[in-house]
Amino acid sequence: MDGIRPLFEPLQIGKKNFRNRIIMAPMVVHRGVSTAEGQKWYGDRAKGGVSLVIVEATSVTRFGQDLNEDNLRPLVDAIHDGGALAGIQLFPGTIGQSATPTQMEFKEVMLLLGYYMIAARICANAGFDAIEPHGAHGYLLNQFFSPVQNQRTDEFGGTLEKRMRLGLGTIQAVRDIAKKNDMLILYRHTPIGAGYGIDESLAFVDELVKEGVDILDISPASESAPADRAEPFMKSGIPVIAVNELDDTKRSLEALNKKRANLIAIGRALIADPELPNKIREGRFDDIIKCTRCNECFNDLRKGIPVSCTQWES
Repeated sequence: MDGIRPLFEPLQIGKKNFRNRIIMAPMVVHRGVSTAEGQKWYGDRAKGGVSLVIVEATSVTRFGQDLNEDNLRPLVDAIHDGGALAGIQLFPGTIGQSATPTQMEFKEVMLLLGYYMIAARICANAGFDAIEPHGAHGYLLNQFFSPVQNQRTDEFGGTLEKRMRLGLGTIQAVRDIAKKNDMLILYRHTPIGAGYGIDESLAFVDELVKEGVDILDISPASESAPADRAEPFMKSGIPVIAVNELDDTKRSLEALNKKRANLIAIGRALIADPELPNKIREGRFDDIIKCTRCNECFNDLRKGIPVSCTQWES
């Protein structure tokens, strides 16, 4: 059992205590974040032993509309009751009909940043421990960072400094509220993307840290070895989360032992088995319901129906 100890070492970040190094990655599951079904879904995975539950990507345009502190607080309570910290990923929902950096008008960009501020305030009042702007995977914030996808000629496009501006702006929008309420700020970033590489990403992360980001979430974090794409960001001075098939204990331990990441995130495997961390900690490896990476859950996601798992009945 000593071999798995690195996975279960606590970690203090700011005023928040992570009971171990395992995090639930954000995954849209079509159960709602303000419903009893959604509360049970996330609460069950908190009880399963993760240290932080990052609730699925949630559009910032919903906050103050159908989402408020009263209907989000039961979700936070369910996660806390399970012994985990509660975070939520803030997704840059588009304003009006605009969907790309080039199409968005300047006033729409500024309006989007205003939505981040509203979302942060509501999350703080609901009791969340962390918020995470989603700047990865080719979605809007990541598109603004890409010199290929961002063809703007104003202050939000062109040079690296300008392409960083929207991502940094989301942190500036939430920072004062987060710090006042002891919420950690995470930022999810894809290290290599359309037209940019590690060097530009490292420069971006340096600025994110200056603006107040507490934890960097690198996704995808692996190419040829567990968390090898996350490793360069360990010199940023803040904790780094890695994700990518890290439900494999050997891979996650390699990532931690080689100091390529401080925390590891698990996604699909926690759909298959909410009790995965507890079973690993207790040495009940034969009891684990293993994710086969069949992507049935992802197929359900694309269909817009509650995600399921082919392994639930096995």
